[in-house]
Amino acid sequence: MNSKFLVIVFLIIFSTSGYSSDDHGHHEDHDHHEEKTNTHIDHAIAQQVGITTEQASSATLHTSATVYGQLMTGPDQLSHVQARFNGLIKSVYVSIGDKVNVGEVLAEVESNESLKNYKIVAPISGQIIQRHANSGEVTDDQILFSIVNLDTLWAELKIYPTLQSLVRTHQPVIISVNDQRVQSTITHLVPSLNDSYQVARLKIDNSKSQLTPGAFVQAEINTDEQTVSLAVRKTAIQTLNGESGVFTKHESNYEFASLVLGKSDDTFVEVLHGLNPGDEYVVDNSFLIKADIEKSTAEHDH
Repeated sequence: MNSKFLVIVFLIIFSTSGYSSDDHGHHEDHDHHEEKTNTHIDHAIAQQVGITTEQASSATLHTSATVYGQLMTGPDQLSHVQARFNGLIKSVYVSIGDKVNVGEVLAEVESNESLKNYKIVAPISGQIIQRHANSGEVTDDQILFSIVNLDTLWAELKIYPTLQSLVRTHQPVIISVNDQRVQSTITHLVPSLNDSYQVARLKIDNSKSQLTPGAFVQAEINTDEQTVSLAVRKTAIQTLNGESGVFTKHESNYEFASLVLGKSDDTFVEVLHGLNPGDEYVVDNSFLIKADIEKSTAEHDH
C-alpha cells in the first residue's frame, strides 16, 4: 500500500477515534514550547494500520562483498555421444528436446566390421540438445547426440585481488539472477590462468529448471560476522527533530528514543546508547507515529 495513502488513512482513523495525546495529560506549555516526542495510540488502531513491535536484543551483523559472474554447466553435465564402431545407423529413438535417463537406448547401429547391430545408450541423464543421426546414414566419427543435464548449475564468480583475502570456501552466498535469489556456499576457489582474479564456484539447485546457463549473476558473499550486544532493525529508524532513533512502546503510549548508532548491515544497526535490552520498539510502519506527532505539533504551533 502507498505510504502517503496509509498515513492519510491512519490520521483519519486516529482523529475520529477520540484519542489525542493532550487528552492523556501531555499538554505543552505554549510559553515554553518543547518539541513533542510522544503520542497515544489505541491498540486496536495500531493493529488496524499494521504497527508492529519487537524487543531490542543482540544481533549478528553480516558484512558482505558484491561480486559478479555467470551460470555455467559442469564438465560432467554435458555429454557428446559418438558411435563405438563405424557403421550404418539402423534406428533412432530420440529427438531434440527429449529427456532421457542414463542407459536409455538412443539408436542402433550395424557395425561395418561384424555386420551385427549394437545399441548406443545415454551415458548421462538429461535432455537431448543436438542430434546428428538419421536412419540410413553412416556414423563416421561425428557426434550423433549431445545431452545436457541442467538439474544443477554452477555459478562462477570473479574474485579480484582486493577481495581475495576475504573470500574462502564454505562461505555463504546469495545469488541474484533473473529476479530470483538463491542461497549457496562457495565450493571451490580456482586461480585464473590468464587473469589476476580467482574464480569462486558455487553449486546451484536448478531442479525446477528456472535458470539457464550463460545468465549473468550478482552475488553477495558473506565475508564476516560480528555479534553486537544491542541492535534494532533498520526499518525501525526514523528521524524526529533532527535526531535518529526509534519509537518505543509502553502499553498504548509511543515515545521517540534518540539513539547513538554504530555498525550496521542490510538488516540491523547497532545501538550504542539510548535503548536497553528488552525495550519494545516499533518495527513496521513507525512513520505513521512520526506523522501523528508532527501533525499534533503543527496544530499546537497554530
